[in-house]
Amino acid sequence: MNLWILLQGFGFGATMIIPIGAQNAYVLNQGIKRNHHLTTATICSFLDIFFISLGIFGGGAILSQSEWLLTFVTLGGIAFLTFYGLQSWKSAFAKPSDENTTTTTARGRRAVILGTLAVTVLNPHLYLDTVVILGSIGGQFDGNDRLSFAIGTIMASFVWFYSLSIGAAKLAPTLSKPKVKQAIDIGVALMMFGIALALTNNLYQLWH
Repeated sequence: MNLWILLQGFGFGATMIIPIGAQNAYVLNQGIKRNHHLTTATICSFLDIFFISLGIFGGGAILSQSEWLLTFVTLGGIAFLTFYGLQSWKSAFAKPSDENTTTTTARGRRAVILGTLAVTVLNPHLYLDTVVILGSIGGQFDGNDRLSFAIGTIMASFVWFYSLSIGAAKLAPTLSKPKVKQAIDIGVALMMFGIALALTNNLYQLWH
């Protein structure tokens, strides 16, 4: 095991994973709600194991060379981001009674698991960041060095998602205050709409 290459993997993994996006916003929201937030962090981390390994050990080229596959994933991502953005926008301006009803409906573990899978698997940025970019970097190493790089990037994923989830849960009393929560919901909605718009533009450029 090469410690230096493992640290490189950790650094590159953190660079790809930490920037706020759809997946991180979802993990943050589940942490604030304390709604199966550790389950959410666990699913995100284990999915990263799969996609990072797929990219580093040879699967990155499949996605980068398939316009139809990339288009399918992007369309799914646009639909989900738009839906989630509308839900966040609605939550920001919901009356207290409506908000309580929404929260009660969303507490089921199954709903959280499905939501986590959707925001991860239907997120084209995940494939580009973990499969294509990290895959192309990690693919330059051989043997144990490649394994060290993969372990480093996977460690970054676990550290980040659990830190974000647990940190949001710890700060929930502050982050759940009506004005703060409304600001977060509006910010998340605008972020989702912005990413969906950017993906729409990317898709247009891909086919024109």
